[in-house]
Amino acid sequence: MEDQNMREQAKMLNKGGKAREEEQDMGRTYHSGPVIMRGPMIPSSDSNASLLSADADTDWLHMDPWRVLRIQAEFVDGFGALAELGPAATIFGSARTDEGGPDYRAAQRMGAGLAKGGMAVITGGGPGIMEAANKGAALAGGKSVGLGIELPHEQGINRWVNLGITFRYFFVRKMMFMKYSSGIIVCPGGFGTLDEMFEVLTLVQTHKVDTMPIVLFDKKYWDGLFEWLLTTVRDRGMISDLDPGLVVRTDDPDEAVQVILRNRQP
Repeated sequence: MEDQNMREQAKMLNKGGKAREEEQDMGRTYHSGPVIMRGPMIPSSDSNASLLSADADTDWLHMDPWRVLRIQAEFVDGFGALAELGPAATIFGSARTDEGGPDYRAAQRMGAGLAKGGMAVITGGGPGIMEAANKGAALAGGKSVGLGIELPHEQGINRWVNLGITFRYFFVRKMMFMKYSSGIIVCPGGFGTLDEMFEVLTLVQTHKVDTMPIVLFDKKYWDGLFEWLLTTVRDRGMISDLDPGLVVRTDDPDEAVQVILRNRQP
């Protein structure tokens, strides 16, 4: 009798192990708009890669008009979701920042401060700095917005977002950041953060958008880059002088918030 019970328990364990193996075999999850894919159903490239690829087969040229309709739909969805957002500021920063680290805590404090000041907080909707800022805004009872992007290794919109949109195309997403923000805080980050920061600087410096405050948080992180811009690049005539009131570098989260709140747009 005891041997029979042991055999049955072994069978149950084997079944559990097989179930876990089958669950693991499903692989990662990929989101394409509202569609969820796993395993072999995941495409080898995303919408941005398809748009930018040089196609040898010219038949693809006839598909671009249909792609334009998808792009148009993304603009419509974004404008519709954010039209009544009210005054807002965007916080950019790395998705790789560890939860609980000094940059994470600072971003959470800035998100909370902006929310308490009556501003919605917009981020890229991901982990790291973005999650921290959304968390601060949400816990302060404010509007916590995440503008995500479809990527092969995306982790989805973080759980502290109470209004989230996932975009296929970077340029549509960037438009939403700029259209609905009256101030920008840039925390330490990589290529994505640098891309977003230089996009803002370019649009403001060329007067394509109204002047807005740009706060760079963590002076040590940014000082080397801006020393190069204001010496090597400027001295060779590649850029004109930056408005000294346009870019503020600080190590104080509260100062960053106050710079944005002073320039709050209705």
